Amino acid sequence: MTQPAVSGTRRRFLKWATGVGALGSAILAGLPALRAFIAPIFGRAAPQTWVKLGEADLFDPDVPTKVDVVQTVSDAWVETRELHSVWVVTADGEHFTVFSGRCTHLGCAFAYDKAQKHFQCPCHQGMFDPKTGAVLGGPPPRPLDQLETKIDKGDLYVAYQDFRVGTAQKIAV
Repeated sequence: MTQPAVSGTRRRFLKWATGVGALGSAILAGLPALRAFIAPIFGRAAPQTWVKLGEADLFDPDVPTKVDVVQTVSDAWVETRELHSVWVVTADGEHFTVFSGRCTHLGCAFAYDKAQKHFQCPCHQGMFDPKTGAVLGGPPPRPLDQLETKIDKGDLYVAYQDFRVGTAQKIAV
């Protein structure tokens, strides 16, 4: 008994189905990879989150106050909490300036020197004006990073974000 010949239409269909399957697989695997490469170009900003610093009335005028804040960060399924420091400065108790607690030189934490009346970074002796954040001495390439603030129902809030250190431009990371 002889085998029936495989028809040309069946073979053509199998080639077509294999090609469509391969193309579909390439698209399904390639789109996420392509999106990962292209996403930084569009620079989608992270949603701004406000962190409560405390009651506005409790900050003494002309006395820089260090406040540690906890910020919740979500990355896909993982939710972590990050501890940051900020410095709150007010001259009149109504208008507030909040500086990031990181030195703009290398990101070290700095402190307020009460005797000298300026911020002092212990790493490389960077000095900053407590009212404006201007560099008074040392290697920092730019003033302290000032953060956006708001007062809501008597409470002071800050929109915390980090900036690239060691550069003359204030670039968000």
